[in-house]
Amino acid sequence: MTPSTRPAAGPSSPAYRPSAAKRAQLWLGRHFAMLAAVLVLLYLFLPVAYTFAFSFNDHGKTNIVWQGFTLEHWRDPCGVPGACESLVTSLQVGAISTVVATVLGTLMALAMVRYRFRGRAASNVLIFVPMATPEIVMGAALLTIFVQGFADVGIHLGFATIVFAHIMFCLSFVVVTVKARIQSLDPRIEEAAQDLYAGPVQTFWKITFPLILPGVLGAAMLAFSLSFDDFIITNFVSGNESTFPKFVYVASRRGIPAEANVIGFSMFVLAVLLVIGAQVVGSVRASRSRD
Repeated sequence: MTPSTRPAAGPSSPAYRPSAAKRAQLWLGRHFAMLAAVLVLLYLFLPVAYTFAFSFNDHGKTNIVWQGFTLEHWRDPCGVPGACESLVTSLQVGAISTVVATVLGTLMALAMVRYRFRGRAASNVLIFVPMATPEIVMGAALLTIFVQGFADVGIHLGFATIVFAHIMFCLSFVVVTVKARIQSLDPRIEEAAQDLYAGPVQTFWKITFPLILPGVLGAAMLAFSLSFDDFIITNFVSGNESTFPKFVYVASRRGIPAEANVIGFSMFVLAVLLVIGAQVVGSVRASRSRD
């Protein structure tokens, strides 16, 4: 074959050398998903990074412009009046509403999955209504109910009404989360326990509850984070009571104090550690079950 008739080197030929633009295009095609994931993570964690950085800001009256580095705010995060008091209120509200919503939501999920009763289909639909309702609409509706109904029995806007409201919107999330866990279980496991003469109560505590426990814990963590983070509904029904999100909103008018950034970032780190711990425990349990 003469040189004039030799075929040109193609992409499958060892002698083929793509151009720089082609190599860049191929590299981008192979790594596009990874680059997109990195950009999304940077976008998501940018506010967290801002919160962490400005917790060290040596600010004056406002914490908007960087003034200098200091550790004073980390030494005394309760230096701003009302910061730690509102944090304690948020933790108390979150703990109470989480426990009540988790217990009620787990029982509701078990009833809706394992039992047949009149109105079961309607219940499955209605449980999504609080999740789909805009918070400002639910907050205004709850305010009307609490002002017109609860005042007659001596309950006024404050800590109790915040707890009632948080239980109401956390309950739907708990039911949906636990329900998905129950639906993934094999009912033959419980039937086998009953064949071995285990009663209903013993079957629940020995078989059902340990199997759905990861879903229950996940629902509880979700409920607590929703309760601790809520501002719109809380602002309607709190009266003179101040939670941490409400404190941050009021303080933002003059620049969020660095102490609030310290508390907020500390809660973020605590949540991350809890998630990592749950993942580690789950991995250990999975490895033990395989062994």
